[in-house]
Amino acid sequence: MGRTRVWITASVEDRVPMHRRGSGQGWITAEYSMLPRATHDRGSRESIQGRLGGRTHEIQRLIGRSLRAAVDMGKIGERTITLDCDVLQADGGTRTASITGAFVALYMAIKKMKDARMITEIPVRQHLAAVSCGIVDGTPLLDLDYSEDFHASTDLNSVMTEDGR
Repeated sequence: MGRTRVWITASVEDRVPMHRRGSGQGWITAEYSMLPRATHDRGSRESIQGRLGGRTHEIQRLIGRSLRAAVDMGKIGERTITLDCDVLQADGGTRTASITGAFVALYMAIKKMKDARMITEIPVRQHLAAVSCGIVDGTPLLDLDYSEDFHASTDLNSVMTEDGR
C-alpha cells in the first residue's frame, strides 16, 4: 500500500434495497472514490463526468462482496451498512487498503450497533483482510506500492478470511 491513505466511514440505515425488503436480511454496500489530487497527476471527479467509471464500479462491487462474505446478514436485521472509502493519497493498493479498512470500519459499526442493543450479537463470521501481490523483475512481492505495481509483470489482489478462504 506504500503511502496510500484511505478515509473510511460506516453508516447504518434502517432500510434495505428493494431486493431485500421483507427478507429479514441486511445489506452491506460500499462507495469508493479518489480525491482529484490523490494521484501524482490530478484527475477529474467522477461526479463532474456524470457517471462512475468502470474501475470505480468494479472496486465498489469488490469491497461490498468481500464484506458481505464475512457477515451473517440475517443477524443485522433489515438494515443497510454503507462503507464510504475515499482515497486521500494513492500509492498503490487502493483496492486492498479500502477492503481492509472497510472491514475495520464495518466491525466498529457493528460493535456500536450491539452496544446500542440494535443487535444481540456480533454477526461477523470471520475477520478478513486484503493484500496485493505481484512479480517485479522476477521477484514475488506482497503489498505493492505504485512503482512496484507499475513495473509488475503480473499482479493480483487477494481477499481472505482468517481461516484462509
